[in-house]
Amino acid sequence: MKGKAVVVGGSIAGISCAHSLISAGWDVVVLEKTSSPPDGCATGAGLGLDTVSMKLVESWLGQPELLQLTTVPLTIEHEQAIDGDTKIIRTLTRDENFNFRAAHWADLHNLLYCSLPPDIVLWGHCFLSFCNSEENTFAKVQAKILQTDETIELVADLLVAADGCLSSIRKIFLPHLKLRYAGYCGWRGVLDYSGNENSETILALKKAYPDLGRCNYFDIGYEGHAILYELLNKRINWIWYRNQPEPESKGNSVTTKASKHTIEKMYEEAEKVWIPELVKVMRETNEPFLNAIYDSEPLEQYYWDNVVLIGDAAHPITPHGARSTNMSILDAAVLGKCLEKWGVEDLKSALGEYESIRRPVVSEQVVFSRKMGRMKQRLPVLDRELFDPMTASQEESKVLHLRNIPYFSDTPSILM
Repeated sequence: MKGKAVVVGGSIAGISCAHSLISAGWDVVVLEKTSSPPDGCATGAGLGLDTVSMKLVESWLGQPELLQLTTVPLTIEHEQAIDGDTKIIRTLTRDENFNFRAAHWADLHNLLYCSLPPDIVLWGHCFLSFCNSEENTFAKVQAKILQTDETIELVADLLVAADGCLSSIRKIFLPHLKLRYAGYCGWRGVLDYSGNENSETILALKKAYPDLGRCNYFDIGYEGHAILYELLNKRINWIWYRNQPEPESKGNSVTTKASKHTIEKMYEEAEKVWIPELVKVMRETNEPFLNAIYDSEPLEQYYWDNVVLIGDAAHPITPHGARSTNMSILDAAVLGKCLEKWGVEDLKSALGEYESIRRPVVSEQVVFSRKMGRMKQRLPVLDRELFDPMTASQEESKVLHLRNIPYFSDTPSILM
């Protein structure tokens, strides 16, 4: 039998799942509430792909070489302390065997989406509800076409929840699960400097950050930490994680567009904390936005009958292990292989194996990423003193390396 799956969520997790399930011989429909594919100016920012994710994505693309052409190699991870008063910079630690590639979210999504067969993704379709048959052999999924207000029904063997950390499908099964606010938000943006390569801002930035273009910089101070790296096509990605009260939630998103007044206040605070070269990049960025940072305690279960969670729906995580996108890609790949192995006739075994492979790994990664974020934000961490970037030695600072995350470069045996 050929299985049919409905995937809810058309971001990178959902699109990756579509690729993996199609490779496993399944028919797939993806429901996405946004009205059209994101363009190059879509809200979103940089992300890092590890070597495992690179290989998986390349295997799904019709032209795998395009992934190399739209990403930038990051061969160095560099942590440095910034004294907000004196603006003096001190190297904490440096990993010159860092093997990631940087991509803009919209670029990666476009590559994955354009490599799917046509009509797989139903844009402007909002998931409403689902119900299982009495024997739990199939699910009926209802969705609303937002443009016409029409309700449609889809019948599938499997429902995949790839609808993010605020997953509406997860709430059906875990109504009491609450996300944990990390205590800080991420101010972030992308500066497009194409046509201004020799501007005073860019020349000064490259002097202050000499390895920009191949390095992921972490600036750590008493007021949180910042990240800086370059993307393809003359773009600079920056993030400032800033301790602050939890912002008021607006709709079903952790991303918020800020007012001009709020953004100006952010710039004024940044001037007290970071070096002028970084602050100028922030000031020249169009429409920086705010991400509230959340995670949750690791889930005990990822599937119920013929419904399964992947990506941030399964494991909301803070961003400090560079794992969210990589986890989503790996989830999708493992799920596809498990479905291929067991077939639609033994869905329970397929979903059980998927959970047994992924849950122990991502549970440890969620906890590690939380600890890493709290260290860099100078928030209390159980059983250790506050990390002091101004006095920490290089040896003490090696705890900050991303490669310390559990299962950093492991590939599940089912994918080999």
